[in-house]
Amino acid sequence: MKIENESGVISIASEVFMNLAGDAASRCFGVKGMAGRAKGDGIAVLLRRESMSKGVAVNFPETGGVDIQLHIVVDHGLNVSTLARSIISEVSYKVAEATGVKVNRVDVFVDSMLID
Repeated sequence: MKIENESGVISIASEVFMNLAGDAASRCFGVKGMAGRAKGDGIAVLLRRESMSKGVAVNFPETGGVDIQLHIVVDHGLNVSTLARSIISEVSYKVAEATGVKVNRVDVFVDSMLID
């Protein structure tokens, strides 16, 4: 993503948005981590902390801003709707605060639930 102003141009790599979003989401109560897909069978797997950006996709529409998709693994027994709203709020705030880019939307996909 490139941001132009009277002083020059700022370039922010997609990976920056992915890491910020993955970190913010994984810090929310009830989130076990980011989800990835196992090769072949398509089953969701819990990603290690250093691989959290793999559970995130970003898109930069022509109208500006950023759209974010998160694939997560959550704790069993939580209200998923409330958890998703909390994640959307936290990710939107953290990404916009760190980059200055408007977050248009955050889509949360709960790919798996862990039972302890």
